Amino acid sequence: MRILGVDPGLTRCGVAVVEVAPNRKATFVAVETIRTSPETELPQRLQDIASQIDLLIEVHKPNVIAIERVFSQANVRTVMGTAQISGVVMLLAARRGIAVQMHTPTEVKAAVTGSGRAAKLQVGTMVAKILGLTEIPKPADSADALAIAITAGWRPTTASTSGELTKAQQAWQSAEAASKKKPKR
Repeated sequence: MRILGVDPGLTRCGVAVVEVAPNRKATFVAVETIRTSPETELPQRLQDIASQIDLLIEVHKPNVIAIERVFSQANVRTVMGTAQISGVVMLLAARRGIAVQMHTPTEVKAAVTGSGRAAKLQVGTMVAKILGLTEIPKPADSADALAIAITAGWRPTTASTSGELTKAQQAWQSAEAASKKKPKR
């Protein structure tokens, strides 16, 4: 399965592509961080990011697009930018008939490290280890996009071929269940 992972953001948008085999072996395909200037008008920034992601979809032909879902954030401007980019990516996926998965940061951390509370360095280190990279992808948006793509490939409901979940998958399911139990505001 080929997965395009997106760590949405207006100033820096991490985008990565990985292949995940039925045995859960993840292979690096591509990664980049799309940047736009805060001085550029919002419609143009959305267009620039959409064009670059659309090109990546065309080149890499993913089966699934996975997007980080932010469900709480103190900075409203950050949430708005994240939501706007997420909407753009979902539209691009819908136009091509590509399945979309949304994963919270806690789910992603649990999937790649076994702990939903892992620090960015731990996530980056595990991403490099999982993909056999010699160093942690930089900036963090790139490592996060790779982690999101890996999470989608390891999704317990579709990735397990033996029916048994790994410890990281079990932790991920627990984190997912816990995030759903939190009261909505």
